[in-house]
Amino acid sequence: MSVDISKFPNLALADTPVELRSLPKERLPVLCNELREYLLRSVSRSSGHFASGLGTVELTVALHYVYNTPFDRLVWDVGHQAYPHKILTGRRERIHSIRKKDGLHPFPWRGESEYDVLSVGHSSTSIGAALGMAVAAESEGLGRKVVAVIGDGAITAGMAFEALNHAGDVHKDMLVVLNDNEMSISENVGALNNHLARIMSGKLYTTIREGGKKVLSGLPPVKELAKRAEEHLKGMVVPGTLFEEFGFNYIGPIDGHDIDALVETLRNMRNLKGPQLLHIKTKKGKGYEPAEKDPIGYHAVPKFNPDEWALPKSTPGKPSFSAIFGQWLCDMAAADERLVGITPAMREGSGLVKFSQQYPSRYFDVAIAEQHAVTFAAGLAISGQKPVVAIYSSFLQRAYDQLIHDVALQELPVLFAIDRAGLVGADGPTHQGAFDISFLRTVPNMVVMTPSDENECRQMLYTGYQCNQPAAVRYPRGSGCGIEVQTEMQALALGKGRIIRKRKGQEGQGIAILAFGTLLHQAKAAAEALDATLVDMRFVKPMDDALVLSLAASHYEFVTIEDNAIMGGAGSAVNELLMRTRQCKPVLNLGLPDRFIEQGTQEEIYALLGLDSAGIQASIEAWRQT
Repeated sequence: MSVDISKFPNLALADTPVELRSLPKERLPVLCNELREYLLRSVSRSSGHFASGLGTVELTVALHYVYNTPFDRLVWDVGHQAYPHKILTGRRERIHSIRKKDGLHPFPWRGESEYDVLSVGHSSTSIGAALGMAVAAESEGLGRKVVAVIGDGAITAGMAFEALNHAGDVHKDMLVVLNDNEMSISENVGALNNHLARIMSGKLYTTIREGGKKVLSGLPPVKELAKRAEEHLKGMVVPGTLFEEFGFNYIGPIDGHDIDALVETLRNMRNLKGPQLLHIKTKKGKGYEPAEKDPIGYHAVPKFNPDEWALPKSTPGKPSFSAIFGQWLCDMAAADERLVGITPAMREGSGLVKFSQQYPSRYFDVAIAEQHAVTFAAGLAISGQKPVVAIYSSFLQRAYDQLIHDVALQELPVLFAIDRAGLVGADGPTHQGAFDISFLRTVPNMVVMTPSDENECRQMLYTGYQCNQPAAVRYPRGSGCGIEVQTEMQALALGKGRIIRKRKGQEGQGIAILAFGTLLHQAKAAAEALDATLVDMRFVKPMDDALVLSLAASHYEFVTIEDNAIMGGAGSAVNELLMRTRQCKPVLNLGLPDRFIEQGTQEEIYALLGLDSAGIQASIEAWRQT
């Protein structure tokens, strides 16, 4: 249910940017306050990303107020901070449905609104895409403007710097807004910097600066002296030298919560020629004290009562797979001083908090730089260390070349702890871990493991750590089935599965169900109902060929089950083995279909895809009747 808009009279007049731009500038501060309160009341009722959006309220209002969106292109990076953008672009009454099945997409999404120029979810893509749009805008000749908004975390990725370098080289008209909310670049924020930004973005300064360059262009020694003087002068008051070296005109930093300064500066910058960078300072969780004090805890929130100033305490339950990994990492580090833990900016999500506190000298957060994380691990492995890379399935996609070239090709003992494998739920298609089995099983020298429960996860992590070659353990988001986890660590035999249930019927008939991962538990009811043999395959690579072939001799039909794309997945490995050995058996491959999977709860989406207990049984029965 949406929040009553009648309590927000100014926001009610700005359902679209066109309406927003009709308001007098004097009303914008009040509008920002209402937008922030509306966001608070909406997300607290529905759950979702929260602190980032609170921090970009003034920026969002200013950008839509100054730029002629959607004709002018506004490109968001990642999109956690884009809830205010959605509210102001005709989706206010549906914001309560965000991240839900059939609701608003959790991130900017091209199919959802003409104001969402780029579908996003993974970081550091905005500058490159905006540069492409800027090149196209110049060829159109229609006066279209292009703006990219990127955070100080996202700009740490190599892709962002590649785009900055290219943008400075081709010198097209575009604006990059650096939303700096962690004081990671500069603390020089305040009235002085706001005043300087107004001056540096104004026509007088720009005219003098560009005119001076033309006058001095024929005098190389003087030109160089003037250039250095300008750099040193600017370096005293602003941290813009790096961006100037990339070819950008740097302005800022300015207070990103001063709507008047933002509007005036953006208006000044809108018609400047060449690549521009505006550095703004914001505060995550701005306007809601608990989120300001704990922006990580309030990054993504469940439903909560905003008047209580505290998130609801989670009920103690079964440990998550991330927690199982985190505890294993600490235990393994205590036993082996060579262990090094690496994460690309996912300390909390990957369960690394305890490890980072207990072993700070052996913990490395490389920021949002997945490619570097993997090659960094390769360097450690070459030097005799034992690196463990904790990474989400969908983020490992960004480091595929490094996994192949820098780790697998050189047979280095790097362990990949792949979190969020399978369906992640509310984060939707950008974050579903749908492809890791498919892209890992094609890589030589890799060991790929799919634990079916928490204890298997712990033992497989140990197995991968000890196997002295590239290895991956992929496990889902959330908790397991509550099985007891053995403290003692024992390496599993590589490439060996286990039979969970044997069919009772006649030899050479019936079904063998081969499960890869946690969907084993959803398959149990079908195995009982159909009197099928149920197998926990455990390993995708090396696969237990001997077990599969022995089952082929004693069963007529095969069913494979996995929470990965069917195309190229674990079931494909079974198909290839049966074909290669001339075992002509009917095989049903169950898994994720050949499409990007929408958002919703994990339970809703598994049911929708027929991968819950009832769906698995129904699919098998329907297949057998064809």
